[in-house]
Amino acid sequence: MQLTNRAQAVDRRPMNFVEKIYVPAILKGLKITISHAFKRNPTIQYPEQKRPFAPVFRGLHILNRDEEGRERCTACGLCAVACPAEAITMEAAERLPGEEHLYREEKYAARYEINMLRCIFCGFCEEACPKDAIYLTETVMPPNYNRAALIYKKEDLLIPKKN
Repeated sequence: MQLTNRAQAVDRRPMNFVEKIYVPAILKGLKITISHAFKRNPTIQYPEQKRPFAPVFRGLHILNRDEEGRERCTACGLCAVACPAEAITMEAAERLPGEEHLYREEKYAARYEINMLRCIFCGFCEEACPKDAIYLTETVMPPNYNRAALIYKKEDLLIPKKN
């Protein structure tokens, strides 16, 4: 009989008395259980101890400002289009006449939200932005029991102005 690499021969011999009462199987299971009991504890005491992250870790989003403290986002919508989870919602608006000199562009994001429950932290929004307005930091998303608190609005994402 020719066996291939994937096939294994099956042992069809009748079981003896010790094998019928499953003593070897029980001892094998006990051996595994006892060996795991003496291994190092993988639990980390979270607030006091922090697990090291990889250098390519992507955390919470922020919206950058330029050197003069103005918003960089011009509401082009490329980040929302690039997001595979459709976590970004944006509404564009135009500046009022007379206030264009105060801002970088005549268009801005009137509403900018990121649903962190949907976000998969892929970084496509960061790559798609032509103005480097959105950036993924190394900050871990804080836990929350309220779903509404995990939808970050523009005010939550913008870096505070420097005075």
